[in-house]
Amino acid sequence: MTQPPALNGPIIGRRGLLLAGGALGVAAAVAGVSAAPAWGAPTFQGDPFALGVASGDPWPDGVVLWTRLAPEPLALDGSGGMPARKVEVGWEVAADERFRKVVRRGNAFAVPELGHSVHVEVNGLQPDREYFYRFRVRGTLSPVGRTRTAPEPWARTRSLSFAVASCQAWFEGFYTAYRHMAEEDVAVVFHLGDYIYENQIGPTGGVRNVAVPPEIQVEPTDLTQYRLRHALHRFDPDIIAAHRTHPFVLVWDDHEIEDNWVGDISKADGEPDTDPAVFRRRKAAAAQAYYENLPLRGPSRPRGSHSRLYRRLRYGRLADFHVLDTRQYRADQACGDRTSDCADRHAPGRTVLGPEQERWLYEGLGESRATWNVIPQQIPVTQVDTVPGDGRRFVMDFWDGYKPARDQLFAEFVDRGVRNPVVLTGDMHRHMAADLKLDFDDPGSRTIGVEFVATSISTKMDGEDLDQGGRNLLDANEHIKFTNYQRGYMRCTLDDETFRTDFRVLPYVTRPGAPIRTRTSFVTENGNPGLRSA
Repeated sequence: MTQPPALNGPIIGRRGLLLAGGALGVAAAVAGVSAAPAWGAPTFQGDPFALGVASGDPWPDGVVLWTRLAPEPLALDGSGGMPARKVEVGWEVAADERFRKVVRRGNAFAVPELGHSVHVEVNGLQPDREYFYRFRVRGTLSPVGRTRTAPEPWARTRSLSFAVASCQAWFEGFYTAYRHMAEEDVAVVFHLGDYIYENQIGPTGGVRNVAVPPEIQVEPTDLTQYRLRHALHRFDPDIIAAHRTHPFVLVWDDHEIEDNWVGDISKADGEPDTDPAVFRRRKAAAAQAYYENLPLRGPSRPRGSHSRLYRRLRYGRLADFHVLDTRQYRADQACGDRTSDCADRHAPGRTVLGPEQERWLYEGLGESRATWNVIPQQIPVTQVDTVPGDGRRFVMDFWDGYKPARDQLFAEFVDRGVRNPVVLTGDMHRHMAADLKLDFDDPGSRTIGVEFVATSISTKMDGEDLDQGGRNLLDANEHIKFTNYQRGYMRCTLDDETFRTDFRVLPYVTRPGAPIRTRTSFVTENGNPGLRSA
C-alpha cells in the first residue's frame, strides 16, 4: 500500500515548533512483565516512529506520553514490522523544544503483547506549562511533540481554548481538518468517538484512491485486524501533526468496535458474533487495539472486554470536564433500534450511563465549584425530532431513546444546582447548537443548559451547508438554533463570563488541501443558560 505523502517531512507548526516528520499475554504486559526476550541491538528497515508521537489526559503535574514502534505500520500480520521481542525506549521531557532544559527522562519497554506501544505517565511537571517531549530507540530520535499541563484545581484561570473532534472514516475523506487543528492555539483536543470505522473498505480505499490489500479491506473482528484498522487511520500526516501538537482526551463511541453496539450486545444480526461470548472476544480485541494506539492512562487499559473510559479533568476554577462513556453501560436500544416514537423509549430504568457511572457523574457535578461544568460525551442529549409537522420520529440510539435517563440527568442539573452545564457531543456528522429544556414538550419550559455538537472530520464526505435533514431539524425543533452538514471541528473558548463555540468547516474533504473558516459562532453566558449568536 502506498505511504501517505510527506509522512516524515518537516511540518512547521504554530509557535515555530518543528515537527519532524504469548505465555503471559496482555495481562502480564499490563502489569509490566513481558514473556518476550529483549532485543538488545534493534535495527529497523524503516522509521520506527512512523506513527508519530502523542500526549493525552493533562493533569496539573503531568501527562501521558505515547508512541508505538512500527517501522512498517501496515504489515499484514499486525506487528507494525516489529519482531516478537521487547525493546527499551528512552523518553525525555523538556521546557524548550531544543531540549537544553530537560526536566524529566526515563526508559520504558515497548512489548509485543501491547503492539510495541509505549504509554509513559509523566509526573512532577509544573501546572499550566508548555512542554516538549521525544522518544529514542538505539540512537533514533522520534519527532518532537508538544504538550501542555492543566492548571491547579484552585487556580484562577483567566481563559481556556480547546478543540472538539469526532468521526473520521479514513476512506470517506482526507484529514485536512487535523492539519488546520494543528495550527490552532488550543490547550487540549477532546475526541468524542469513532476514531476508526470498522466498515469493509473497497480495494481503492474510497476517496483515498490507493491500493488496499484484501487483509485490510475486511471488517475487523480480531486483534490483528483491529491493529491494522487503527494503523490505517493513524498512518496519515495530518492526524499525526495534530497529535504531536496538542494533548488529546479520547473516549470511544460505536465504530471503534461495531456500529451501534451496546454493552455485550452485537448489532450484526445473523452473524456469529451475535453470541454475547463471541462478541466479548471481539470487543476485547478492539479495546486492546484502541488502547495500544492512543495516549490513554493506565486506568483506561482494557481488562478483557471492559475499559473504564469515563473520567474527570479539571482546569483550575474555570472548568470541570466530566468525560462520559455512553456506549458501554447502557440498556439495549428501544424499538429494535429503529427511528420511531415507540412507547418503549419511555420505559423506566432504561439507562445510558449505568448506575455506577451515573453516581460518579452526579456526585461530581454536585461537588463541582468550577464556573463551567462541561460534559464531553457521544450522542445527542437534546431532543431531536427528525420530521417536521404532525407526528414525531426519534433516533433510538440517541438519548431520545432513553427519555427517563435524560429526565433524570436534567433533574440532577436542577436539584444539585449545577453551575453552567455545557454538553459536548459527536456522532451526528453535523454541527449543531441547541438549548437544553427541562421539558422539550413544553414550549415555555425552562432552559437549563446548552449542547454543542461537532461534525465529523471526514465521515460522510463533503456534505453541504444546509442539507434537507438539517432543514427538517430546524423546522421540527425550536430549541435547535443551528446546524451545518459540512466537515470540520469545533473550537471552544471560555472565560468567567462566556462560553463561545466556533463551528469550523471545510468546503470539501474528498481531496486534500481545503481551506477552513468559521461558519458561525454561539455563546452562552455565565448564570444565563441559553444560546445567542456571537
